[in-house]
Amino acid sequence: MATNSIKLISSDIHRGLADSVAARLGLDLCKVDIKRESSGEVMFSIAESVRDEDIYIISQISCGDVNDRLIELLIMVNACKTASARNITAVIPNFPYARQDRKDKSRAPISAKLVADMLTTAGVNHIITMDLHAAQIQGFFDVPADNLYAEPSVLRYIKEKIDYKNAILVSPDAGGAKRAASLADRLDLNFALIHKERAVANEVSRMLLVGDVTDKICIIVDDMADTCGTLAKAADILLEHNAKQVIAIVTHGILSGNAIKNINGSKLHRVVCTNTVPFEDKLKICPKLDTIDISGVLAEAIRRLHNGESVSYLFRHSPL
Repeated sequence: MATNSIKLISSDIHRGLADSVAARLGLDLCKVDIKRESSGEVMFSIAESVRDEDIYIISQISCGDVNDRLIELLIMVNACKTASARNITAVIPNFPYARQDRKDKSRAPISAKLVADMLTTAGVNHIITMDLHAAQIQGFFDVPADNLYAEPSVLRYIKEKIDYKNAILVSPDAGGAKRAASLADRLDLNFALIHKERAVANEVSRMLLVGDVTDKICIIVDDMADTCGTLAKAADILLEHNAKQVIAIVTHGILSGNAIKNINGSKLHRVVCTNTVPFEDKLKICPKLDTIDISGVLAEAIRRLHNGESVSYLFRHSPL
């Protein structure tokens, strides 16, 4: 592997995933100097030369500090650009503002497109992300964007940690039916669908189950979990229909607001999230939480991009 021209950069906040990716590639994170003024401004500099190097900036953006981490990322990108880096790739496992991908009402912004434009203007040459809320966001970029999938890693977790022969895949809404059906096909299982009706945003008023879950381990799959109110209500519905157990597996565990309280007070047996969003502190106070490590997927994507190999292999396979 030609690693002589790769530089990995990360913030000093939420760098657990970056450390894991660097370890898998056999590299050290680039030395940087980050200071935060009392005014909130970020002072950033790179402590080593990046001239004519391929830069990969790994940025985990979590709930509560989305805007701070986004501005920090833009500053790091611009610093690499002005330091004459050859190529700058932003590795953003959980793309911010992905749910604002369309103009759903009058005078509303398309914020996902705005973020894409900001990154491109700052100097990003390539984007690596995972399980975009809407796949068409890839078209918002004027530079190549690789949308990786958590499905192979989720598939491995299900096979290793769950008695999947006695399970059924469940989609929490119509929009996720394709995801549940894909996993069900690869596991040779049936899948069920929960139709949810909302009176107001982020609040489900009624849920209807389509499918038979009697005496089955229900595996709810979704792309993100925010307040987890929907997952808690889905667990109630499934258990009312004689499900044996309910496990939720989501790619992006945003876990904002009362999420931990909702999980701990729910009938969910387990909530499994990948580490695209950092939630180590929440693991300590929520025994129902579990993690799927996707650092191997990101490391292999970086290696393949650097060596000019196809990334599509990762769409169906999870590296060890």
